[in-house]
Amino acid sequence: MFEKVLTATDMLDACDAVVITALEIAKQNQGRLFVLHVLEPSYFNECGPLESVRDFKTGEETPATKEYRETVKEELDRKCAGALKPYGNYEIIISYGKPSIEIRKWALKIKTDLIVLGPHAGKEEEKELIGLPIGNTVEDVIMHVTSPVMIINRLIPKEKLNFKKIMVCIDFSKSCAYAFQSATKLAKRFNSKIYLFHMLTAPETEKEIKEKLLEFCKIPEGIEFEYSVWEGTLPHTEILKYANEKGIDLIVMGSHTREKGEKWYVGSAVEQVSAESLCPVAVVTHPDAVLKM
Repeated sequence: MFEKVLTATDMLDACDAVVITALEIAKQNQGRLFVLHVLEPSYFNECGPLESVRDFKTGEETPATKEYRETVKEELDRKCAGALKPYGNYEIIISYGKPSIEIRKWALKIKTDLIVLGPHAGKEEEKELIGLPIGNTVEDVIMHVTSPVMIINRLIPKEKLNFKKIMVCIDFSKSCAYAFQSATKLAKRFNSKIYLFHMLTAPETEKEIKEKLLEFCKIPEGIEFEYSVWEGTLPHTEILKYANEKGIDLIVMGSHTREKGEKWYVGSAVEQVSAESLCPVAVVTHPDAVLKM
């Protein structure tokens, strides 16, 4: 299912958890792994960004030449050799520019089936910002691609990447319907059980919600499932609590892209769950939303 997996890392001193997880997913699917590292402009002039970066060894300004990019590629390849070399089916890509744009560009170029990112992928300073649970880079990628974006917060045990328990958050929106379609494909691939989760916001009975869930999702024959209807004031808190109680391996959510003023947002529940979840979170954006943006 995931024949082409794209991941991005801003680390050159170690093979991080995001790359390791992306590698394991590629292995399970006998797919090709693409590891992207983006060289960011270190300063700008009045005509636009100069192709100059801070040298990863000295910290001094240096031109982002072909030779320098090759040096960076060799360094990343060396640091990740222990994990990547035994598998072999991988490619390291060094690009230059704004991280979110480069990730989107390469996702389109290689026609990736899955993008694996960590919160705050991109500038180191972004990790210190308050009020941006997943960071500008990850948020921008989610809003502009139609392939699933899987967010990883920590190293995930191999056995949990079998995705035997898949949770789908349902609020009866168009984006949730699209996310559910993606979840059913995964369930068929991994012979998984689907856990439908709904936060009760309207004065409806559990029986009414169950009927509505079954009609909305139309569970394909042969897929095991169960549903839960919870009450609460903070959706992300209840989602995370339910996922922990059930031992969920993967949370699938629809991106609730919306416009506020002159900016677009993926939705607070998606941001908070992605930033705090103990298991991977796959966020899917409906193609119609991508077209609007």
